[in-house]
Amino acid sequence: MRIGELAAVVGITTRAVRHYHQLGLLPEPERLGNGYRDYTLRHAVVLARVRRLTELGLGLAEVRDVLADDAGKDLVEVLTELDEDLARQEEALRERRARLRGLLESADGLSPEGPVSPELAALFREVGPVDGSAMAAKDRELLALIETSAPPEERRRMMELIGGAVGAAGGAERAVGLYRLLDALAGVEPDDPRVEEAARELAGCVPPELVAEGADFDEEGSFLRAFYADFAPGQAEAIRRALRIAAEGGP
Repeated sequence: MRIGELAAVVGITTRAVRHYHQLGLLPEPERLGNGYRDYTLRHAVVLARVRRLTELGLGLAEVRDVLADDAGKDLVEVLTELDEDLARQEEALRERRARLRGLLESADGLSPEGPVSPELAALFREVGPVDGSAMAAKDRELLALIETSAPPEERRRMMELIGGAVGAAGGAERAVGLYRLLDALAGVEPDDPRVEEAARELAGCVPPELVAEGADFDEEGSFLRAFYADFAPGQAEAIRRALRIAAEGGP
């Protein structure tokens, strides 16, 4: 058989046949006097087995391992591992679909910062809409970023601490008032007296457990530099002072 005939018999492309040759999955056939490859039935049998194994989900490296064992004694082991891997993927897909259904059933998770977790959506809902507050929008974006990047245990701890502060008596109202204070610093210099007022108010809202004792918030590391640069100078200074005060056990 010519390569085109072989590919047609097995139901794949000639390009795939050549690729399998390069990977060592299919032995090269003898060539006729005219230089064309002469494929036999054995090549079609091997190629059909490659196709069946890949359709089961095996990677080409795994297929090579199976084919290398003529007795096929490793096939059961490989297929068992594949079955276990597929089971893990199914569980992950079920969890993702459950979260997606939750988002579709409620608009809370579809905020401009979203999609976010139900816990963070509940926190946003507790504070309520803060129309026109650029600081509120930044705060929600930052919380969504932390929720995405933080390890699960740290994420749960953070949500519990912040949720507790907002859920306390007057917590939501205090948060809204703080947003307004910080919004008002958008056009002021770091030495403006209002910066210290906002810093002390913010420090009083930060759960002490969220701030490492003795932490240096003046250190211009890559993340802190990017973090402070996202705010106006007066706002950045208020946040820097607030974190320092909280770390020292203030306000």
